[in-house]
Amino acid sequence: MTTTKRRRIGVVACAAALALIAWPVLKFSGVFSDEGDPITFGTNGGGGTGAHGTLMPTGPKAGFRVANTVQDGTKIGVVTLDGKKSGFKGKVWVWAPKQYDDPKYAKSGFPVLIALPGGNGYPVNYWMGTDLKLQSSIAQWSKEGKSLPFIVAMPVLNPDDKNYYDGSDIPGQPKMGTWLTEDVPDLIKANFRTLKQRDGWAFMGSSSGAFAGLKAVLKHPDKFKAVIASGPDIVPDSPLWAGHSEEKAANNPEVLAKRLIDGKGPDVYLAFQVGTKERTSMKNTKDFIASYGNKGPVHTTLREIPDGEHNAKTYVPSMGMGPIQWISEHMTGPTP
Repeated sequence: MTTTKRRRIGVVACAAALALIAWPVLKFSGVFSDEGDPITFGTNGGGGTGAHGTLMPTGPKAGFRVANTVQDGTKIGVVTLDGKKSGFKGKVWVWAPKQYDDPKYAKSGFPVLIALPGGNGYPVNYWMGTDLKLQSSIAQWSKEGKSLPFIVAMPVLNPDDKNYYDGSDIPGQPKMGTWLTEDVPDLIKANFRTLKQRDGWAFMGSSSGAFAGLKAVLKHPDKFKAVIASGPDIVPDSPLWAGHSEEKAANNPEVLAKRLIDGKGPDVYLAFQVGTKERTSMKNTKDFIASYGNKGPVHTTLREIPDGEHNAKTYVPSMGMGPIQWISEHMTGPTP
């Protein structure tokens, strides 16, 4: 072999090696993005209950696509869900922690946190972005023992950007209550290893999303055990309730909390957090806790965020200072 040929082969080999090194970096940084590529989370198990109360994926497998990449390399997937029970069709983003693919948890179910945004919550759920660091924070907290390694489901909250539907089945309107409490959990059960009991199911949300999560847990304590409600609305306030006072009352957390107390259970865990600058939300939350908190099956805790405003960016770091550990202590995690 001539010297020239050896040099050419060496150059090609070096270029190939550099490409292999650079490719993951460039892809992660977005130069070569996998956004929109198909993604699967584990395998379908055909249903059934596995070890330690695990519910294996029931199928059918959804067509998730990559929406975002978290700092640790895990992916946020997105799919358009045709809700069979609500009749509503909308997007759902889902993230699974690294532990989900750890072989030692291959037969174990994972807890689910349904994360709801404030505001319109349509056409996107702002928790699906990586700027608020919800997923990377949960990943870190789970390493530190502050949080369970939650699967995070992030559905759209409303069917349009014109009205707020209180996360409820308002007569004559899209059934957003059924969407959040039945269709979205059904999607997760179809595609992930989850936990059969309600101890593996919780909500979190901010503002209007906090209301929807709070209401969902109080209305369906047989399905969900806990919520982290940040800067929450406390009572239903959608103008679409006009003419439907009875149905509105049936979706009022104050009415639902009293009913749960009178019925003596089951136990629910409501972790509130409110910024000290959120005067109205702080007053309403404290009034709710004074009336219903830590009475019978309704367990509550409140974290006051120093100088905190009505802002999702302040809520995520604060979750790691108590609320997520508190609900994790009352829920079930994966078992090796």
